[in-house]
Amino acid sequence: MKRNLLIFSILVFSAGSLFSQNRTDEEAIRAVADNILKQPVKQFVGVDDGTVYNSTAEIPAGKDVKFRSPLTEWHYSNGVLDIAMISLGQYLNEPKYINYAKNHVAFGFNNYEYFKNTFRNDRKHWLWPFGQLWNMKELDDCGAMGAAVVGVYQLENKKEYFDYIQNAANHIMNEQTRLKDGTLCRTFPRKMTVWADDAYMATSFLTEMGKLSGENKYFDEAAKQLINIDKYLWCPEKRLYYHCYYTDLKRNGVAFWGRANGWITVSLANLIEAMPANHPKRARLISILEKQIVGFAYYQNANGMWNQLLDKSDSYDESSVTAMFVYGVAKAVNNKWIDAGYASIARAGWNILKNQEITPDGRFTNVCVGTGIGYDAPFYFNRPVGDNEKHGLGLIIDTAVEIMKLSKKK
Repeated sequence: MKRNLLIFSILVFSAGSLFSQNRTDEEAIRAVADNILKQPVKQFVGVDDGTVYNSTAEIPAGKDVKFRSPLTEWHYSNGVLDIAMISLGQYLNEPKYINYAKNHVAFGFNNYEYFKNTFRNDRKHWLWPFGQLWNMKELDDCGAMGAAVVGVYQLENKKEYFDYIQNAANHIMNEQTRLKDGTLCRTFPRKMTVWADDAYMATSFLTEMGKLSGENKYFDEAAKQLINIDKYLWCPEKRLYYHCYYTDLKRNGVAFWGRANGWITVSLANLIEAMPANHPKRARLISILEKQIVGFAYYQNANGMWNQLLDKSDSYDESSVTAMFVYGVAKAVNNKWIDAGYASIARAGWNILKNQEITPDGRFTNVCVGTGIGYDAPFYFNRPVGDNEKHGLGLIIDTAVEIMKLSKKK
């Protein structure tokens, strides 16, 4: 009986693997995006009884609720996803994906005031529904989601979106905590720390704001942040970026965490593509990106993946960093910033993601959950992976679009 069950399991797995390998790139990423569309993006649920509410107008007074799906949250990963769905919808000329982002942003603006007016001081604002929409304190609050609102605003010119964008711009440009040299930094969990993640949290918004406004000051600021992050976090011996820098200790953290490095790759690629061709910092940014690509290419595994800890082969293969590196290489080749020969790095990584990490029903697997800075390597080694984890969904969609462009050029 056990032997028959084992044979059946092997056959099912083999059939699913074969199906994945026979899919086109477009079919694979449509499976991911369509699976996202199946999840509720506009509902709350009662904490104590699971009652579903379609808007705050339906919630009884005093009722404690949470989002029914993590994809409804106002979190930086949701911003990444919204931007990616707009990009996919525009590339495929498929309005349903663009509408996903429109609906998500609209739901936030239609419902956040209820939570603002009922906010309780026994919770941090980022643990309160839509708290990050109305209470900007850190780059996580308004960076990527701010970039998503910019994207939606260009499709629907609503005044409330414009006002939010202006507030986000003011926070990032004038109010967010900085080091003496102007580098944006975090106030918690340890004061005045520089995170690789913030390469994206800041520059995703600054890049989109530069495109929207046409003002070079946003491109200038984004370039400054990425150049400073390179200064603080690059390790020439490892040819990788540390996750963080402790200004009070005057030293880096212990880990070359994959997704942290990926945020730098994605940020560089997006900014370089968006900024004017004659921008005085553009050539330097291209050289930083190529330096990073050469560095992380050294650590790519035989199967095409990269590890959770890039320099630790005994850490697990991790899908989000693999997607981010593939994206950066493919975009750099597509735009002719680097030699076309680098494309093999991207194709090797994409093949394993498409054939192994995107399931037949469109789930994206082996993505590390949200991760803060850790003081020891086991912290990173032991971070769990989520099933269809939200931190990876926007990344794999963006990667697929860039790979489809690369395939067309070939």
